[in-house]
Amino acid sequence: MFYSSVNSSCIRVLRSTLKTTLKSFSTLQPTLSTTSSINPNFVKIVEVGPRDGLQNEPKPIPPPIKAELINRLAIAGMRNIEAGSFVSPKWMAGTAEVLALIDSFPKTGYSVLVPNQKGLHNLLEMLSTSTSPNSHAKPPPPVTEVAIFTSATDGFSLANTNVSVSGSLERLAPVARRALDAGLKVRGYVSVVVTCPFSGRVDPRRVRDVSRELVQMGCYEVSLGDTTGAGTPASILGMLEEVAKEVDIGILAGHFHDTNGTATANIMTALDFGLRTFDASVGGLGGCPYSPGATGNVATEDVVYALTGDRLFGDISEPYGNHGEPAKAVQSRWDVGPVDLVRLAEIGEWISRVLGRETTSRAGKALLARRKREEDRKRKEGAKL
Repeated sequence: MFYSSVNSSCIRVLRSTLKTTLKSFSTLQPTLSTTSSINPNFVKIVEVGPRDGLQNEPKPIPPPIKAELINRLAIAGMRNIEAGSFVSPKWMAGTAEVLALIDSFPKTGYSVLVPNQKGLHNLLEMLSTSTSPNSHAKPPPPVTEVAIFTSATDGFSLANTNVSVSGSLERLAPVARRALDAGLKVRGYVSVVVTCPFSGRVDPRRVRDVSRELVQMGCYEVSLGDTTGAGTPASILGMLEEVAKEVDIGILAGHFHDTNGTATANIMTALDFGLRTFDASVGGLGGCPYSPGATGNVATEDVVYALTGDRLFGDISEPYGNHGEPAKAVQSRWDVGPVDLVRLAEIGEWISRVLGRETTSRAGKALLARRKREEDRKRKEGAKL
């Protein structure tokens, strides 16, 4: 089967790697807010591959594979990981089992999607049972956050949750309240912020109003989703300008699908506007069952490369002319934390291979091809000795 590569030997190797890398993360803190008063150039990346990235797969993904994906992402330095969801088993089965299989990393935050009271109840029950002194279950990783979701149009909301936008907000209010009472942070998602597959172009004022409602419920952060991937820098900017009239930009995050190849450009536009948090999915995993043709989320590797990739190439080595001071390489000012881009590329290639396809990350493909070329060169040089 497509997941036959995961076996007990692989799991043992992964756990061994986990133990040897835990110490290096001991001083890192999970980033739970969008802006940083210490470093205004810090960009938080929320890794949504294990949940949003895998929800559109035609076959259920076995929990051990999901758990290994999450563990590998933590090893690669991802500090904010959306681990799963407590929704219909049709879409995301086995989240409780996945959480039980994850190896907890210090200073790494895990979140799960809960669409309703039942989903939150199941999460709280699992957390309560596993932390009971009479329980023999393995303690779960620190699920410190839940995500709730709605949309900017009735058409999409009805297709996704069988209720209108107003009905969705009414349903979510008690979920957010109960989660907050339980000591969990609450993050909100707004889908179809640019175009809707059912009603076409979306009025930015709808996005503004829904975002405001989520903030009033207690969401510390609201992620604005270009679900169809139709957004351009111009349409993203126009939408953000409208939303910012009533919602602090420090609360906003971007969730951009890469259907038309504009996700990275949209992120750079949002960065210039003041956003400092973006969702991404390793290997470009994802899609949307209610938005035909929409491809995956922007690849995490592509985002990290766009923000920090110039640091991979060092200083300028070939001099210009015969005199003068050597030029200094211009480097990006952005900081994404301890993320290892090469490891991300390897993870994107691995999970895509498990799913029976190639990674869609452009940066990931380029990095791995460059490494292979270097390995081939060294092998040829070694053969000449």
